[in-house]
Amino acid sequence: MLRWILIGVLTIGVAGTAFWGYQEHQEKNAILIQAENSYQRAFHELSYHMDLLNDKIGTALAMNSKESLSPQMIEIWRLTSEAVSNVGQLPLTLMPFNKTEEFLSKIGDFTYRTAVRDLNNKPLNEKEESTLRSLYKQSGDLKDELRRVQNTVLDEDLRWMDVQLALATQDEQLDNTIVDGFKTVEKKVEGFAESNVDSALTGTSAEEHQYENLDGEKINKKEAVKKGKALLNVKDENNLTVTNSGKGADLPIYSISYQNGNKSGYLDMSQKGGHPLTLLVNRDVSKQKISLNQGLEKAKQYLEQYNFDNMTLFQSNQFDNVGVYSFLYNQDGTRVYSDAIEVKVALDHGDLLGLTARNYFMNHKKRNIPNPELTSEEAKDKVNPNVNINEEHMAIIDNDVGDEVLVYEFLGVLGNETYRIFINAMDGTEEKVEKLDGTEINFASITKGEIYVSPF
Repeated sequence: MLRWILIGVLTIGVAGTAFWGYQEHQEKNAILIQAENSYQRAFHELSYHMDLLNDKIGTALAMNSKESLSPQMIEIWRLTSEAVSNVGQLPLTLMPFNKTEEFLSKIGDFTYRTAVRDLNNKPLNEKEESTLRSLYKQSGDLKDELRRVQNTVLDEDLRWMDVQLALATQDEQLDNTIVDGFKTVEKKVEGFAESNVDSALTGTSAEEHQYENLDGEKINKKEAVKKGKALLNVKDENNLTVTNSGKGADLPIYSISYQNGNKSGYLDMSQKGGHPLTLLVNRDVSKQKISLNQGLEKAKQYLEQYNFDNMTLFQSNQFDNVGVYSFLYNQDGTRVYSDAIEVKVALDHGDLLGLTARNYFMNHKKRNIPNPELTSEEAKDKVNPNVNINEEHMAIIDNDVGDEVLVYEFLGVLGNETYRIFINAMDGTEEKVEKLDGTEINFASITKGEIYVSPF
């Protein structure tokens, strides 16, 4: 009797295991099919959007009406955004595909900046028309390459899950037509990037990457280690690893890192002058001992210590037990948004956890700031009358076409929401309106020239 009971229990167990295994197999297959369908959709949409993009650019070349050209440029910009989104949904994260994404993004930047300006007063110049012709040819070549890959995928019934497997295993012996096809696309687009170096596609970035405020002599590795010890608060230099930036980098830097138990850190330092560009310290932050405002004083001290002068607090937030402070450069009472620095301070011991100063060194310079054509009251008249203005500043921001403009910056409240509104100080144009999501301006806590943004 006992024997038959055991046999029955084992039979039920085997049957249950088999059913569970079958169910797991079915669920796995369902997930794989869903992923495959998603990849197939993204790829065929990418090919479709590239077809449309090439057609729209060709149509723009034939247009003579400025009223028609602006909407056409907006449509091209929209299609490039769709194409970039399609690329991001493909399983290509393990294969370099950044040149294609960069090329599409630059098309979008060029067409958007063209569309938002007044083409009647400032029509396309000869260089921009030449750029548009180049984009038409290059997008056509890219479209044809994608078509070739698409035809192969359909003819040979290829699966994208095989692509993901090939990339994940880095199996160089695997003959994968899709991977080879996309490598061809990437190589072709790399040639586009080289031919567009001097074109209008570069926008304003060519000047931004000059790092104009990097002063001082070039430092050697020994000097970099000494500075790195102080910045990262490390006692033993043997814990530091220092490497040079690669050849052809926009800016020669030393990358300094360390690992000591649960604490680690990373620092990018310019070789010229030994300036900190990016700093990040990872450690467990214990119970808060200093307030957010006391952390602000620590942040100001760090800025002074590393020779960042005339910086004004823009906003401060608290995340867990870490204070995050954003500063803007202040030139003669005018806040310069592109010259920004962010500082992170631990609110247990007040030590430096993070510093981001790349934008500052990229853009900082002495500016010739004009006198505003509009008075403050005239600028306020351009603001929605339903907005209750609580604070104002003079500022310099980048507008939609990448030009620096002098503005009146107003902080005000409409209903229960707080807004930051920028009015051009020369012609009264409403340059930008930003809603301050999830923050509340505490005007009682503002000191002269500072904004405190409460995280609560």
